[in-house]
Amino acid sequence: MAIRVIIMDIDGTLLNDKKELTEKTKAVLLNAQRQGALLVLASGRPTSGLRALAKELEMDQHHGLFICFNGAKVIDCQSDEVLFNQAMSVEDSKAILEHLKKFKARPMFDKGEYMYVNDVFDNYITYKGEPFNVMKYESRSNNYLLCEKRDLAAFVDFEINKILTYGDPEYLQAHYQEMMEPFKDRLNCMFTADFYFEFTAKGIDKAKALDSVLIPMGYHRDEMIAFGDAQNDKTMIEYVGHGIAMENASAELKAVADDITLSNNHDGIAAALLKYMPEIDCDK
Repeated sequence: MAIRVIIMDIDGTLLNDKKELTEKTKAVLLNAQRQGALLVLASGRPTSGLRALAKELEMDQHHGLFICFNGAKVIDCQSDEVLFNQAMSVEDSKAILEHLKKFKARPMFDKGEYMYVNDVFDNYITYKGEPFNVMKYESRSNNYLLCEKRDLAAFVDFEINKILTYGDPEYLQAHYQEMMEPFKDRLNCMFTADFYFEFTAKGIDKAKALDSVLIPMGYHRDEMIAFGDAQNDKTMIEYVGHGIAMENASAELKAVADDITLSNNHDGIAAALLKYMPEIDCDK
């Protein structure tokens, strides 16, 4: 079957390490849409962190889709219609935030235009030997204002799609099993970067989102191609007919991929699309 849907993780996949969309990849994706392909951005990011990129790719003119929060919500970026949404309960969210008080892992979650945190000045970790302001990175990447709540567990009275924690990678690696222990059987708990560990509703992942939305729309798995680089991309890479790992992807993801393309710094998505969809070559 011809490929009709192009599904892409963002960080480490569609964007290069400078967080840029290159002109070559952009041109190939724009041409793919002009020829009828549907673009899907599938990310751990919230909706607000995807809109600028979608506009640059003209997805708002072609009913492109956002898969947000690693699959917890799917939105039509042209109409803003919510096509799928599965959040954690208030009770589970409170329990997670109470439990996390025992650890040096800082939680954050969003509602509306705000990212809620305990302390806006407790924002640095040591990453690759250098100080890294994670809170600034997260809030600016996703266009959030910051709001402090000294007791996040007491504050929450609404459902949350994702609770994100961050910390020094060595600390999270040493303590993530304790962090997830009370919830491992009823929630999804996973690394999305070596300094990010997150909680979402049980059964939520990118493949579940694809299956819940694209199949009812009339698409088939063999008509889908997906690109990723990390653990949270594994289910969608296995789900689609053409699962492609970036050259910079984890060994775990490469092991389950159908193919490996160039890195995110060398237009890996464009290279693979021209291989599997030569009809979209902009130079023809």
